Amino acid sequence: MKLTFLGATLTVTGSKYLLEVAKKKYLIDCGLFQGQKELRLRNREPFPIDPRTITAVILTHAHLDHSGYIPLLIKQGFKGKIFASHSTCDLCEILLLDAGRIQEDDARRANRYGYSKHHPALPLYTENDAKDALKYFHGVDFDKIYHLEDNLTFSLSHSGHILGSSFITLKQNDTTLVFSGDLGRPRDPVMTPPVQIQFADYLVLESTYGARLHPNFDVLDELEEVFNSTFAKGGSVIIPAFAVGRTQILLYYIYKLKQEKRLSEHIPIYLDSPMAQDATTLWNKYAREHRLSKDECSKVCAVAEYVQSQADSKSLNSSPVPSIIISASGMAEGGRILHHLAHYAPKEENTILFVGFQAAGTRGDRMLKGEKEIKIHGHLIPVRARIENLDTLSSHADYKEILDWLKGFKSAPKQVFITHGEPDAAESLKSKIEEALGWKVSIPHYLDTESL
Repeated sequence: MKLTFLGATLTVTGSKYLLEVAKKKYLIDCGLFQGQKELRLRNREPFPIDPRTITAVILTHAHLDHSGYIPLLIKQGFKGKIFASHSTCDLCEILLLDAGRIQEDDARRANRYGYSKHHPALPLYTENDAKDALKYFHGVDFDKIYHLEDNLTFSLSHSGHILGSSFITLKQNDTTLVFSGDLGRPRDPVMTPPVQIQFADYLVLESTYGARLHPNFDVLDELEEVFNSTFAKGGSVIIPAFAVGRTQILLYYIYKLKQEKRLSEHIPIYLDSPMAQDATTLWNKYAREHRLSKDECSKVCAVAEYVQSQADSKSLNSSPVPSIIISASGMAEGGRILHHLAHYAPKEENTILFVGFQAAGTRGDRMLKGEKEIKIHGHLIPVRARIENLDTLSSHADYKEILDWLKGFKSAPKQVFITHGEPDAAESLKSKIEEALGWKVSIPHYLDTESL
């Protein structure tokens, strides 16, 4: 086996790992780079190897930093199969089509108003490109062994991050390679806990929260304070939220607040993301992957009013009534959240509430760092609203939860590769694993190759 790191090295985006076995090539994850410009530019560069030579892609889960490059890979000649859990396949249909639509809309807007440096501005891929990509997907069951070739198999195990998220275990003869994808939290209120992997010769391990512990406070108390203090000033709460995973957990907590009468029944709650709406409806289909009963699931899904059209989305900004608006994207990099931020961020009575990890260089990251102006659709928008971050809603394990999961291994891997983390997080997790477990750990750089 030979492993090349094509993404998620010293960053949390662009997850891609090339596995070469004999004369065949396999790609584990196929994500978009997001955040800083030098990373985003990699999306427009030719793929580091000829996509036509790749036999298959295997996905850990549907988030775009793990799946969003697939239409581009196919445009460049990939013709193999894409393997993923059944729920990941369903979510990718939602996410990839939406990504294509957003990129087309952004390109049209940039050309109309002339704020792009590219003439004409072009989308990375279109909605039709995404539709074409869906033909290559093949759903597979959890905990079942699949043969890629005679002496190479793979299987998926629940990782507890979002619906469909998986650990991937590949075996060639006596060598076992495990990819963590994004590792979920053991006591998440909604998702089932991660399965305990017990053995790996080599482990590719995420480190998003490798330098942090999640705050130990009551989420309902924190949300209640943010909501009610904002409403007392006559303001609204705008929540950039990842459409898959974070939005559904947020709806669950809002449902609990209403159930406990800690949030007024008169406050309008809007879910302004058709993609998030579609993802939410999948909860009933994949009930075994989360902790909610069918009755709870129905009530949680009904807690918000779903906003469908772009016109209705924009009309929310003219409402004089304090409200909660949940909209994608979670890092405020695209989608409907942008026009809400342009309207609500300049006003002191409002609150912008971030509820997940913000990659370096994203609008969300810059706002949390205190920038007083952000550029949206070519215009500088003043930021006067209250900016808050609710870290504890994250569906990524923190460093203690990662260490606890690693302690469940029956023996030490020969090598752990730390990926999917900013430099400080990766270095911190490396040190903690070495100190606590004495394992051999390294942090790969972009395009590094390791022989296994």
